[in-house]
Amino acid sequence: MSDYIYMYGMVMSTYAYLLCGNYPEADGYAEIKEKYHHLGGETGTAAAILCSLGAKVKLGGSHYGNLNRDLILGYFADKSADLSELVYEDFEGVEDRVIIDKSTRTCFGEFGRHFSREIPFYEPPREESVKNAVCVAADPFFGDEIARLCVKHDKPYATIDCDHDSYMNERCAVNAVSHQYLDGHYPDKSYEELYRLYTENTDGLVIFTLGEKGAMYGRKGRQPEFRGSVKVDVVSTLGAGDSFKAGTVYGLYKGFDDDRLVRFACAAAGAAVSRFPIPLRPPELEEVERLMKQYGGKL
Repeated sequence: MSDYIYMYGMVMSTYAYLLCGNYPEADGYAEIKEKYHHLGGETGTAAAILCSLGAKVKLGGSHYGNLNRDLILGYFADKSADLSELVYEDFEGVEDRVIIDKSTRTCFGEFGRHFSREIPFYEPPREESVKNAVCVAADPFFGDEIARLCVKHDKPYATIDCDHDSYMNERCAVNAVSHQYLDGHYPDKSYEELYRLYTENTDGLVIFTLGEKGAMYGRKGRQPEFRGSVKVDVVSTLGAGDSFKAGTVYGLYKGFDDDRLVRFACAAAGAAVSRFPIPLRPPELEEVERLMKQYGGKL
């Protein structure tokens, strides 16, 4: 495989439950409308979308285990994805359970247990894979090594939620930071102040994803620009951030300018949240481009 995107990060499986109504109060009850066990993880979901968009991907990172091995390998068996770096380990595998209503998704997982293991549940990134890639999608939660390899081999990378003073942000080509991350890590700072902090520490494109409010984005020394969210009938917000990330990576892969990249990522996320679950029917290129045209330059 050549001309591929190297995607390094979390590949796992998710048990997803879509509710008929709103998430219940404590001691309450909610009816389950649909339930699935499907491909998950920020890298896994983004890879599913990129394959659907027609890109070639190579995956590295997470170990798969006994409960999600067949699901992960089976999902990508007929897709433009190289899974040769993913390693099998004799353990359950990384999974989470997510309960979703129309506007929220609540995740239950064991990530603390997995990250606290003495032996990591993931492989280090392979230098050869970085060297031969067009660009890289880098999960910040597995450390800075992937970013350092990208810098060594002059490969642009897109990343997500990381601190403004981190190496990952400093050397990125694109960083899409969610409002959940900003609100949780910088509760006393405004988005305008955070925009300045992030952009001053990188030459890359910084994007704040603001949910239904759209996106705030720009570069060092420039005033921020804004894009409204795509107006679609939202079925589930599970994977919205992963879908936006897929859009930024695709834009990097294709050499889009900043405005087109952000518009494409907004459209990809909009298309993704109009279905459930995303990996079973990921957005296709024609649909994303149609949404871009529908909202034109005012997206």
